Amino acid sequence: MLKLTIDGKEARVRPGVTIYWAAKSLGIEVPHLCYGEDVPAISSCRLCVVEVEGQKNLAASCSHPAADGMVVRTNTERVLKARRMNLELILSDHSVECITCDKSGSCALERYAYEFGLKESRFTGPHRARNLHKLDRENPFFERDYNKCILCGRCVLACGELQFDSAIDYAGRGFKAHIATAFHRPLVESTCEACGRCISVCPVGALTERARLGAGREWELEAASTICPYCGVGCAVDLHTKKGRLVKTTTHSQDTVNRGNLCVKGKFGLYYLDHPERLATPLIRRDGKLEPASWEEALSLVARRLAEIKAQHGPGALGGLSSAKCTNEENYLFQRFVRAALGTNNVDHCARLCHASTVTGLAKAFGSGAMTNPISELRFADCILVTGSNTTEAHPVIGLEIRAAVKKNGAALIVADPREIDLVRYARVWLRQRSGTDVALFNGLMQVILAENLTNKKFIAKRTEDFEKFQAVARQYTPERVQSITGVDPEKLRQAARLYAGAATASIVYSMGITQHTTGTDNVLTLANLAMLTGQIGRRSTGVNPLRGQNNVQGACDVGALPNVYPGYQPVANPDAREKFQKAWQAELSGEPGLTVVEMLHGASEGRIKALYIMGENPFLSDPNQNRVKLDLASLEFLVVQDIFLSETARFAHVVLPAAAFAEKDGTFTNTERKVQLLRQAKMPPGEARADWRILCELSTRLGHPLSYQSSSEIMDELARLTPIYGGISHRRLEKRALAWPCPDAEHPGTPVLHTGMFSRGKGLFTAVEYVPPAEEPDQDYPFLLTTGRILYHYHTGTMSRRVQSLDAVRPDGFVEVNPEDARALGITEGTMCLVSSRRGKVTARAVLTPRSRPGSVFMAFHFAEAAANLLTNDALDPVAKIPEFKVCAVRLAPTG
Repeated sequence: MLKLTIDGKEARVRPGVTIYWAAKSLGIEVPHLCYGEDVPAISSCRLCVVEVEGQKNLAASCSHPAADGMVVRTNTERVLKARRMNLELILSDHSVECITCDKSGSCALERYAYEFGLKESRFTGPHRARNLHKLDRENPFFERDYNKCILCGRCVLACGELQFDSAIDYAGRGFKAHIATAFHRPLVESTCEACGRCISVCPVGALTERARLGAGREWELEAASTICPYCGVGCAVDLHTKKGRLVKTTTHSQDTVNRGNLCVKGKFGLYYLDHPERLATPLIRRDGKLEPASWEEALSLVARRLAEIKAQHGPGALGGLSSAKCTNEENYLFQRFVRAALGTNNVDHCARLCHASTVTGLAKAFGSGAMTNPISELRFADCILVTGSNTTEAHPVIGLEIRAAVKKNGAALIVADPREIDLVRYARVWLRQRSGTDVALFNGLMQVILAENLTNKKFIAKRTEDFEKFQAVARQYTPERVQSITGVDPEKLRQAARLYAGAATASIVYSMGITQHTTGTDNVLTLANLAMLTGQIGRRSTGVNPLRGQNNVQGACDVGALPNVYPGYQPVANPDAREKFQKAWQAELSGEPGLTVVEMLHGASEGRIKALYIMGENPFLSDPNQNRVKLDLASLEFLVVQDIFLSETARFAHVVLPAAAFAEKDGTFTNTERKVQLLRQAKMPPGEARADWRILCELSTRLGHPLSYQSSSEIMDELARLTPIYGGISHRRLEKRALAWPCPDAEHPGTPVLHTGMFSRGKGLFTAVEYVPPAEEPDQDYPFLLTTGRILYHYHTGTMSRRVQSLDAVRPDGFVEVNPEDARALGITEGTMCLVSSRRGKVTARAVLTPRSRPGSVFMAFHFAEAAANLLTNDALDPVAKIPEFKVCAVRLAPTG
């Protein structure tokens, strides 16, 4: 440790620490403008200068390293004079509009000018800003005011060093110097991802969110910390409101998953909270129309009709869809309500449509169907294999960790994807397999590892079983055979295998491009085989890491919103587990596993399911084969939808119940890395909307199964008592920090890394998996292969993101991505309206010509109701996980003009 003296106080710091940080460790604040704690120091503002004994010139404390025996003074007359001079120089070229500036109250320049008593600058002359446009309003998310820019460079550094994007840079010289941006092109053509990090680091009012302009002064805003409701990363967000209306969203880096980063949806996509279409009163269908009703009338009708149908047709005629958007506490109550009040295990949620095959596959191989390692460890992996995950668009903050691994730490990135996703730019090897051939590809990687003796023999012998059965199959997938199936060059396959097997630490990252297949379970099992074959599991920066698509899809699974398990994955068919929950809930429970999402919906048109209760799900757009789903919903005798908007599914409902959104209630979410985080209420729900758990309590009580809780924390306490993996989790503990399950007792610190000493099932199980083609492949009638996915600016069925004006402005409509070779052959040009048809339906969408999709393949995002990709997709199911094959179906394509 180094010892130095700062303003008469002794500081002890590690070598490499700067004077600024040494001073901060003593509680001594040094003024600074260009330096941000998350960005590299460039020492341009010279506001942080200090005196160092023995040195002639003042030192910039943000970049000057501390030294042993150094004596520093931060507040001498010479230092203060220099700082005042530098402030005056900055102010001479800065528009002093503090009275009307939205940054007033949190502007660093305003603060320091006040502290130094500067009302104006002595320096006059040409103003840099007069040579520029006063305002840049090209970006739909924020505006740039060049009159207020102090050229500190923080935004440039943040974009280049934190986002690895470099969409912002300096331009011009002298008085013409300014910050140039890529914003002047449409965002979809720019590398800018509109993450808003430039705004978060700007110390003045040069960058301001458009929605924040004129919406309130800083001292008028109330702030509450909560968790982002979009993807499964679980980013911390601070919601700033004025009189109950959201004004802006920020974040912080202190002990958070996201390290101060947000994506465009987390930063700018939460304004749907105040959208005028929010449901604010219950609705009942009368004479074919949904009309407002009182809570008493609505709940009485729901209770009466559910009881009648149960009495007439039995509990098996009822079902419920829980929600990955709702809290753990609400999902726990929902599955309890369905099982104990309705008397059936027909309860499921959207995990069935995204990661059911993860649960079945990893549970079989490892004993636990969840992400094995923390997100933060990705940046320290020596090798990362990303497959079936367009990470920078679907999970942008995790995408940043992968970029950091490559750019900062030199990791070897392997991308296995049929599309040229953004991560290909950073990849050492890109394996461009044909869609639906993943098992053959991964078996090919393992054949090379086996043939070249790159296996981890010690790990295999000590910690696994059934290796011989597995290798007998894997050895048959030579690189040449794999090429005939996948189209991947044998040498690239060999290179990737050597990189992964030869790395000290290698991590697998995957998502729905792997799971949403009729062979989804097989795909997951082969990835588990690959990790065990090389011993790349059970250690830091290794593992098999599925990225959950929705904010609480992991938690909804954990707390039992599945047809075959109680909370904590305790089987409903296990008599001991059933007896445990019967005693706790004081209700008779069925030991027969229930129906899955698709089975329940199809059961409606088949006459087996008479009533459905849907909480926060939109199966009309999210489920495959939309024409069949429409028939299913229309066939129900009674449909209840509980949601924040009148979704496409809610338009079929007999009763619609208005629910509170994430920011309007307390509870917990569990993110993709199994980390349970506390949700805090930031504003009141609109009108008569209520928290989902409060609605469920009242309705369950009316149906004869009383539920009475005073708070969501009481529900978590009950969940913890019954669920071993959550046994030590409580709201009280989560106030201090998030906890990763398993966390069995109140003293346990949580488990960031799974399977460290042994697998959850004991020994890891190798599975011999043969390649099986997709359920439907292109043919003469339908010659193109369609795959679906997400885009950066929208989310899921668009219920939230398409009600945010700025997000919709960037991507306002559906599109079909076509390779230019195919487009020329079909007479399709950029923007041509095309008819896309499958054996299940047809949609019209605008053509986007790009080589990102390989010849013979087309891509559509599933966010757009007017160009619904799921009108086309195949509802064929994985026989084990019962997940539909969203990712592969045959279509034909033709211009409509």
